Amino acid sequence: MHEKHGEHQGRGDREGRGDRGESARLYPLPATPGRSANMKANRRSDTKPELALRSALHAMGYRYRKDLRLDLPQRRVRPDIAFTSRKVAVFVDGCFWHACPEHGSRPKNNEWYWSPKLQKNVERDRAADAALADAGWTVLRLWEHVPIEDAVAMVVAVVGGPRSLP
Repeated sequence: MHEKHGEHQGRGDREGRGDRGESARLYPLPATPGRSANMKANRRSDTKPELALRSALHAMGYRYRKDLRLDLPQRRVRPDIAFTSRKVAVFVDGCFWHACPEHGSRPKNNEWYWSPKLQKNVERDRAADAALADAGWTVLRLWEHVPIEDAVAMVVAVVGGPRSLP
C-alpha cells in the first residue's frame, strides 16, 4: 500500500525522504504540525536580535557587512556582522541553537538527535572563532538575550568609533 505524501509509516521511520540506504541522514519526526511550522520558521540570518543590533549600530554611523562569507584558510565563516576594515566579526547567537549556559534548554523530545546536533553547533562556533583569530580577526559573540544597549556598548568597545563621514 502506498503512503500519502507527507505521512510516515511510524514513529520509528527516521530516515528522511527517499530510499538512500545506510547513508541516509537520520532526523526526528515532528511531534505536531505546529512544532514543524515553528522549526521551519527559524531563520539563519536576520533574526530579531541581529536586526535590532544592526539598526542601532547603523543609526550611530557604523557601516558593516552583514552575513559576509569569509573564505579563510581553515574554513568558511559567516559572521552576522563584519567590520572588514577593522577585522572584527560579530555573532549574535541564539540561546537554544548555541547552548547558552544561562538560557539554553535541553530538548526532552528526540534527545538522541538534538544533543549531538547542539554540541556540534558549539564545536563549530569554537572552530570558527579559532579560524578567525588565526586570520587576524577579533571575534565578538553576543547572546540573543543581552539587552540591545549592552550589545551596542560591547561592539563599540571592540570596534572603536564610527568612521567619520565625508
